[in-house]
Amino acid sequence: MLGQLTALQVRVLAILAPIQPAWTLTGGGALAGFHLRHRQTRDLDLFWHGLRVFAREPADCERLLAEAGMRVDVLQRGPSFVRMRTSLDNEVVVLDLVAEPVPPIEAPQLVLAEQATIRIDTEHEIFVNKLGTLLHRAEIRDLVDLESLLARGADLQRGMRDAATKDGGFSPLMVGHLLHGFPLAKQAAAAGLSIAQTSALDTFRRDLAARIARISLP
Repeated sequence: MLGQLTALQVRVLAILAPIQPAWTLTGGGALAGFHLRHRQTRDLDLFWHGLRVFAREPADCERLLAEAGMRVDVLQRGPSFVRMRTSLDNEVVVLDLVAEPVPPIEAPQLVLAEQATIRIDTEHEIFVNKLGTLLHRAEIRDLVDLESLLARGADLQRGMRDAATKDGGFSPLMVGHLLHGFPLAKQAAAAGLSIAQTSALDTFRRDLAARIARISLP
């Protein structure tokens, strides 16, 4: 294991490390394996920064994983997004491959997965992306990650400014509105959170919405 990543997840990252152009591990996988190590994750998000559409990259992933003896099933395929499931024995890893034309705010970091060097997004880059994600989905894992990143010292004002730089449609007021309507109770029950955990996360949700509102005032 590496942080909260499973041995198979780490093995998949090492197998795919030689692919060019290089990908960057982001999202929950980067947080769980290298930065916060605060939770487990089922998915690994691999971004090709600066790439608008895929060429051979998904096929290269399939080939390298198959050559390593893993089963690969493509669940979704598009010009800039591919989701595949790779498995070995009874363990499964879901890979989300994303062609991301918008350049990162910060350059990726270099880390080791087994003996292979891979790139991961910085904590601030992931924080910015998580803020932007609130506009497009309401998932409890994003609240958990934002709470942990802020506890580590993430700068909310800088994060919102950089989120607007990456996404012209980013609106702090809309994020605050969506936080107020976040379906926390239903998701917390599905995730098996205790009453105390749900209450603490709900307090964070309300506090975050209030902080964003204060920062957004002229």
